Amino acid sequence: MDGWPDLAVSNDTERNKLYHNNHNGTFTEQAVPAGIAFSEDGVARGAMGIDADDFDHSGYPSLAIGNFSNQMLGLYHNEGNRFFIDIAPSSSVGRASLLSLSFGLFFFDYDLDGLEDIFVANGHIEPDIARIQQQVTYAELPLVFHNEGSDKFQEVGKQLGFTRRLVARGAAYADIDNDGAPDILVTTNGGSAYLFRNVGGSRNNAIRIKTVGARSNRDGMGAEVRVTSGGVANWQTVHSGSSYCSQSELTLTFGLGKATQADSVEITWPSGQHDTLKNLKANATYTIEEGGKIVASRPFRR
Repeated sequence: MDGWPDLAVSNDTERNKLYHNNHNGTFTEQAVPAGIAFSEDGVARGAMGIDADDFDHSGYPSLAIGNFSNQMLGLYHNEGNRFFIDIAPSSSVGRASLLSLSFGLFFFDYDLDGLEDIFVANGHIEPDIARIQQQVTYAELPLVFHNEGSDKFQEVGKQLGFTRRLVARGAAYADIDNDGAPDILVTTNGGSAYLFRNVGGSRNNAIRIKTVGARSNRDGMGAEVRVTSGGVANWQTVHSGSSYCSQSELTLTFGLGKATQADSVEITWPSGQHDTLKNLKANATYTIEEGGKIVASRPFRR
């Protein structure tokens, strides 16, 4: 959290990488001392999707990494001292994902309660895997982990309607119907794509921020957006896709729970420009140009 973006890379059957930004155009690889290179037993896993988010409001981004079947999801909690601890093995995240082979993975706040949840799209690579491992299937259920707070997650995929087994290969989210709640698209191997509309998330309030760079790049890629409401601060970074061959929307969604406004929206752009906007009403998408100008405001349809 020094204002210079680092790089985390998930690798299939090789150790993951973590490149620390040296502030001079070079990077130093530090995955082993940081604790994300291997599983807790020192094995390089079949990592595919990867995403970063401050899911516990600690001020530091943690990492989620999807892995091969019988390896479970990696949920590397950022301890704030350049070290991560994989909390998946001791949580429901590890137990629920043990038999799945993950391709698509991302953090998102599906119920807009202000806590980032996790979606995982799964599918094995071997059609006849069940002949060898009876508990593992080719088509697999997607998983949704609801953030309960205090570093605890609960798997709720079936409750939300993810009851069909898929041979998933990619996943992305976007608010396709402008109700403020993120919807999900899942692609499959040799089959149809599936669009899952979020019909319950809009019970809570939210604010969406679209960044437009001026001195920085056009889409504000790399911009850090911090939204404070009711004394609670949540931040996200504008970034590209986290899942295999997938790209989610660049507009950021911040769940506000029952709060009716964002008390402040702060944007730190790649150029170093820092903008602050006050008292933005909830349930709208704001397009903000570098320099702090709101160039468009679009209310949600509810």
